[in-house]
Amino acid sequence: MLDAAIIGMGRWGRTLVDSVQGQRGDNHGAGIRFVAGCTGTPAKAAGYAAEKGIVLHDSLAPILADRSIGAIVLATPHAQHAEQVIAAAAAGKHVFVEKPFTLSQASAAAAVAACRKAGVVMALGHNRRFLPAVAEMKSILASGKLGTLLHVEGQFSGPGGFTYQPGAWRADRAESPLGGMGGMGIHMIDLIISLAGRFRDVRVLSKAVVLDTIDDTTAMLATLENGATCTFATLGAATRYWRCALFGSDGLVELRGHEQLFFRAREGGEEWTRDFAPVDIERAELEAFAAAVAGGPAYPLPLDEAVHGVAVFETMIGAAASGSAYAVPA
Repeated sequence: MLDAAIIGMGRWGRTLVDSVQGQRGDNHGAGIRFVAGCTGTPAKAAGYAAEKGIVLHDSLAPILADRSIGAIVLATPHAQHAEQVIAAAAAGKHVFVEKPFTLSQASAAAAVAACRKAGVVMALGHNRRFLPAVAEMKSILASGKLGTLLHVEGQFSGPGGFTYQPGAWRADRAESPLGGMGGMGIHMIDLIISLAGRFRDVRVLSKAVVLDTIDDTTAMLATLENGATCTFATLGAATRYWRCALFGSDGLVELRGHEQLFFRAREGGEEWTRDFAPVDIERAELEAFAAAVAGGPAYPLPLDEAVHGVAVFETMIGAAASGSAYAVPA
């Protein structure tokens, strides 16, 4: 059993704990249990911690010093991740870190290097990799049924931006550059990397249309290293929506939400829609992390892909800031 500490006990930190742990610390056979935690607002978390059997601390330091704790799970503001990962590695703790991993390629690489030097497992919380429909998409692409991959489309949007109040860390443009990219869009970037490979270049438009805090509209046009083009959008003040499609010379496959896959061959051939059973992807990722720590299969997100995803995000931020758009002649 992997005894872990949850660092950051806001909404998402509690979502992670709840996925594997009931009342009084019962972990329902997940291979990981949360025995300690810390948060910036301990008074707000005291009741929850008691319910879950979590010993609440007022800082990370005593958790890192506790040899009985084998791992930390970070659900903290993005800008804190790299420093916290490096500190955990130095203390010999395995690390599960929520996305975005960090906000720069250099800090992501430094965090990975620290974990490798310490010999600890580092896992990144891109939970859509654990969807059965995504595994089927990868299988279809690998089988050649799509022919040559020509284009990828991604969309991940939702209304979360409406809840970001001035003064909250997610409403800080330094923590949420490109608006919905931090909470939503970075998941789609990782999914595209997982399915179709690394990015070569990006062009980005990002702006605030209705929100007063962060950008609510971010769109990207990119080229992948394999030559396929890619379009992607994330909206932070819109109806919740998830879609990823792969277009090939011989067919297309489209993920609609998390549980429905659509396939169509190019000319009058095979066509189907398939529904998949819902999966608790937060539990799945934490189980995979615990299994990797125990010497089982490696966590299914290679660290070089984790760093590349941050590099894409950082490049998107720079591309948006450059404002390199060309006017269409009248």
